[in-house]
Amino acid sequence: MNLLELILNPLQYSFMVRGMSAAVLTGIVCAVVGVYVVIRGMAFFGDALAHSILPGVAVGYLITGGAQEPLFWWGTGTAVIVSLAIGAVSRGAKIKEDTAIGIIFAGMFALGIAIISTVKSYTVDLTHFLFGDVLGVSGSQLITIAAFSAVILLLIIGFYKEFLVLTFDPTLAATLRIPSRVFEYLQLVLIALAISVSFQAVGVALMVAMLVTPAASAYLLTKRLPVMMILAAVIASASGVIGLYLSYYINVASGPAIVLMATLFFILAWTYKTLSGRIRQGREVQEAH
Repeated sequence: MNLLELILNPLQYSFMVRGMSAAVLTGIVCAVVGVYVVIRGMAFFGDALAHSILPGVAVGYLITGGAQEPLFWWGTGTAVIVSLAIGAVSRGAKIKEDTAIGIIFAGMFALGIAIISTVKSYTVDLTHFLFGDVLGVSGSQLITIAAFSAVILLLIIGFYKEFLVLTFDPTLAATLRIPSRVFEYLQLVLIALAISVSFQAVGVALMVAMLVTPAASAYLLTKRLPVMMILAAVIASASGVIGLYLSYYINVASGPAIVLMATLFFILAWTYKTLSGRIRQGREVQEAH
């Protein structure tokens, strides 16, 4: 089998084409939003939010009798509510933000597993929720993912300057009379939407990896925000496509395969950054002498 056949063979199946399209779309959205998450040090928030949508998805699963398509809406609603709740609790309560996030994260995740455990096919259903089922994406689900991805990206482009100032200089944002709290909550909602969009692809357990890992890889390679976003999107998309090919040929779960590829890209970026840094230091020492 030559290289062209290796590439084209999986594409003869419509579920693989839909899966790859969904993986690319979710990868781009998560990577772009994830850049803000990485720069602002919100990885724990993303992790907590990803796990906190489980109760909503579980309730939707029970109410709809196991139907897959309504789960996106249940997950989205839960993600938005929880993101705003975390923002409100961390601001209003006399406890640190990471403590508030941890409390909500643990409670919601435990509630979700408790609800799912009432289902007879508990183990199978929990596996799908935790690790995703990107190859099970239907045509209508793909359209929904594409629509929400477009909305998220358009909002980021439309409010790029506001998010830029808020991310790098909150004091300047206040000086410029930018409604910081409004944009902070909007950013939380965008993270929530990105997580709900990627739920089908990689599941609850692996969602934060797609939100953080490609963005962290890009952060190692460049400090320019637009370039970082584009590079993160390329890394996430490549991880999705290559991960699905690995899933097809070596028979491993698609969600973990995608995340492992993203992790590999991060290792390569970290290695490059480390080696280039040492080479630069060596040159500086030589020039000093």
